[in-house]
Amino acid sequence: MEVFKKIKILNFYKGKKILVTGATGFKGAWLCLWLHMLGAKVYACGMKKNSQKLFFNLNLHNKLDVIYFDINNYTKFNIVVKKINPEIIFHLAAQPLVFESYLKPLNTFKTNILGSLNLFEILRNNKKIKSLIVITTDKVYKNSGNIKPFRETDELGGDDPYSSSKACTEIIFRTYAKSFYFNKFGFASCRAGNVIGGGDFSQNRLIPDMIKKLSFNKKVLIRNPNFVRPWQHVLEPIYGYLLLARLTYQNPKKYSGEYNFGPNLSSCTQVKKVIQKAIKFWGRGEFYNEKKIKNNFKEQKNLSLDILKSQKKLKWNPIMSLDDSIRITIEWYKSVIANQADPLKTTINQIKEFQKKLL
Repeated sequence: MEVFKKIKILNFYKGKKILVTGATGFKGAWLCLWLHMLGAKVYACGMKKNSQKLFFNLNLHNKLDVIYFDINNYTKFNIVVKKINPEIIFHLAAQPLVFESYLKPLNTFKTNILGSLNLFEILRNNKKIKSLIVITTDKVYKNSGNIKPFRETDELGGDDPYSSSKACTEIIFRTYAKSFYFNKFGFASCRAGNVIGGGDFSQNRLIPDMIKKLSFNKKVLIRNPNFVRPWQHVLEPIYGYLLLARLTYQNPKKYSGEYNFGPNLSSCTQVKKVIQKAIKFWGRGEFYNEKKIKNNFKEQKNLSLDILKSQKKLKWNPIMSLDDSIRITIEWYKSVIANQADPLKTTINQIKEFQKKLL
């Protein structure tokens, strides 16, 4: 019965008209490719100047209907949504980096809050939409340094511009959902942990920075070796998004709400341990922590998510161990960067292998 349910979830997307914002980002590209493989009619929206667009181009540039525009432009955004008339929207568009948010706080607040608000307002009187899935982050919770995993009911907050902007997005989304969306269509916000996977080319992210250094036989510098994060492969939360979109589409009253998608607690570990495992799978390399470097950017020391709600209500569970998540990630980079393998085939193969694990 469980196998049948999972097959049905994946078959649900065949022929569905779907809009993905932030499609040129890391998670957006993986999501778009998987949806395309499932037979969905995918409309991919993104920014031309997105630093992650390389991965999108490597995998998807000739396979989807792609629309480039700035989500802060309400008029353009409204035209796009009305023209497409999607049944499902996955909203991933954002300025996604904590480090970048300190350098460009205005752009971070503008994109993450105003850009999202534009979408929420556009959908207020939309009669075609069946499900809206908003992707935020595990960093939306007010963090007092406690080790206790965050639950969906915990207080929202944020000390850095990125976390604060995402917490604001959650509050605004909740307002629109309760004031305008209830009884009209399904909606949910998703808070995922620290996601890793092949194709991430962002700056100041652990694995991409490590790959850049190791590719040139240089030592890897890590800023906060003892910080704890909930590490998971990108396909884990994306499967959660796919599952949640289907359930909110078919039964909005029961499944609309907020959900955490994170790993098992055993995968919540220190940065230095992740680097050690990644170097082992790469085959060579060293790392160091330069204590003299001043870090003026405040980051939360401990982060973990309570995923009990997703497990009980959605029947979603993480299926990869930390070692598997890191191994699969490093295999992607070794294949594509070191061995010049086709990135599209590599990504498709990893999605197919993940689907086998689901069944």
